[in-house]
Amino acid sequence: MQDENDLTGATPRRRPKADVLEIGGRKLKPSTLMMGHGFDPALSEGSLKPPIFLTSTFVFESAAAGKRHFEGVTGKRPGGADGLVYSRFNGPNQEILEDRLSLWEDAEDALSFSSGMSAIATLLLTFVQPGDVIVHSGPLYAATETLIGRILGRFGVTWLDFPAGATRDEIESVVARAKTQGRVSLIYLESPANPTNALVDVQAVASVRDALFGEDERPPIAIDNTFLGPLWSRPLDHGADLSVYSLTKYAGGHSDLVAGGVVGSKALINPIRMMRNTIGTITDPNSAWMLLRSLETLELRMSRAGENAAKVCAFLRGHAKVETVGYLGFLEDGGDARQADIYRRHCTGAGSTFSLYLKGGEREAFAFLDSLKIAKLAVSLGGTETLASAPAAMTHLSVPDERKAALGISDNLVRISIGVEDADDLIADFDQALAAI
Repeated sequence: MQDENDLTGATPRRRPKADVLEIGGRKLKPSTLMMGHGFDPALSEGSLKPPIFLTSTFVFESAAAGKRHFEGVTGKRPGGADGLVYSRFNGPNQEILEDRLSLWEDAEDALSFSSGMSAIATLLLTFVQPGDVIVHSGPLYAATETLIGRILGRFGVTWLDFPAGATRDEIESVVARAKTQGRVSLIYLESPANPTNALVDVQAVASVRDALFGEDERPPIAIDNTFLGPLWSRPLDHGADLSVYSLTKYAGGHSDLVAGGVVGSKALINPIRMMRNTIGTITDPNSAWMLLRSLETLELRMSRAGENAAKVCAFLRGHAKVETVGYLGFLEDGGDARQADIYRRHCTGAGSTFSLYLKGGEREAFAFLDSLKIAKLAVSLGGTETLASAPAAMTHLSVPDERKAALGISDNLVRISIGVEDADDLIADFDQALAAI
């Protein structure tokens, strides 16, 4: 929400108009609220859209106000600053963005970051201390695995993991073993897993956590919700405490910015905010402004991409040169009953990113990728354009070979993120690329 002080030259000390969250008892949908929530044009010269506030610092209305704001920034008073202070702490663009991010998962609060990895790193630094144990699902995004295993490992932090599709008993076995090795300070999940698309049973994880830990020692459950969130998955509804995003992906959606986000309860967001204030991992005003633009079309873009993915995967399935297609939309057709059960309980859509296993190995995967004409050979996902890459040779190259083998990240795996192009054109492109193998 904008600060009550005017920052663009209009009459000072006008209070922002209250946000309209419902009409006639009807709660407004996030897709509607993205058009204006958290912003009052009257405080910015009547501008329909928020200006970009390119300033490093903000003028205090009085010395007492400055003290009050810093009490929030330094943690002497909970909840953060109640006004604008300095762009490492907050800013109008970032605060409007955070107000809107929280709406998608009906969360109490949200924070924005300079990248998805800065969001993850700030979260880990907030809750994890030397000697602690992190329990996580596997696989994780390679940089996340590196951060947990190699970087935090320097400080005596250890980890144990369970496969993404693990049963409740398997999860309980790992968590119970972790408790014998030290303080379990965080349970970190990624669902669907990158790049295999395997789903994690968040409800089972929450059930295990609640059964094994007393209320005063209960570690928070954080989940990377980038692949399906916020349209196709709302993990806070299933027992997760914090939902983490690379906003670079679907939220940004145009492959033109890098940012991250965390949404959850105020009780958990507040300490993360304190860490962000200290190490300076907040998103910049321009990226925040671009994200505000992108959130207005988030539902439209994700819906179209999801529809396209269903058509493309239907074509790829059963192709003579395809071993299997790891598309969540196929789970209901028989396959893995455990994954199908998780999908029914946790997801409202299959997404537009999937794993394609070709018959052969790296040579066949590279031949396919090099023959694409519409789809772009690039890492990342969730943009308006279709992207394809080889995880074993690219995003997960740093993962040890034995761990890649255990997690199903093989040389014949191609990860595809479908965009908003014409579906028949994409099918024609994949058809000719497969023919070139």
